[in-house]
Amino acid sequence: MFDFDLAGRVMILIPMLLSLTVHEWAHAWSAYRLGDDTAAMQGRLTLNPIAHIDPIGTLILPLLGIPFGWAKPVPVMPTRFRRSISMNTGMLITAAAGPLANVVLALASAVALGVVAHGSPEVLWKPVGVAALLRMLIGINITLAIFNMIPVPPLDGSRVVDGLIPYGWRGYWDSIVRLSPILLIVVMVFGSRIITGPSSYLMGLLDRMIIAMV
Repeated sequence: MFDFDLAGRVMILIPMLLSLTVHEWAHAWSAYRLGDDTAAMQGRLTLNPIAHIDPIGTLILPLLGIPFGWAKPVPVMPTRFRRSISMNTGMLITAAAGPLANVVLALASAVALGVVAHGSPEVLWKPVGVAALLRMLIGINITLAIFNMIPVPPLDGSRVVDGLIPYGWRGYWDSIVRLSPILLIVVMVFGSRIITGPSSYLMGLLDRMIIAMV
């Protein structure tokens, strides 16, 4: 019999919604600071989750118990960046802003969990409650940050590479970009194996920080 654990699904949905909202807001905010108000004009420069919801990636997957998802991509027009910054550099900054925001949110959640556990260490092992929500926030944000930095279009990491790659290597990079549909399928299939090592390492660092605060 299928056990629809509604409480468990909500425990995934809430931090996922928050994490994806912060990720997309960071893209919109960084683009706005660079002179591109496209996202702002479309109502995407906001922390209101409704503006960023993708029905499948933001709602259905978490409600199915899958701790992964995506939101509607924020539109960025590099031709609208200020003249003082190149389009490649601007795209690099706006792309990196999303994963960086997830790292900051994971760190803030770890600090908050440490503060909560300082007075009541037993909450660290409770499967529900504020501590469990904070643990979910940490895990989801670390996963989103690492996954999005994989250098395969249309993930954020590809735009970071595009802004950093030397001109002489541009031809090789363009060849890789042309294979992006195939590479993206590979990433989706094997993504969990790709990010397991880095995510475990970062989670371990945050765990040690939390324990040191208790």
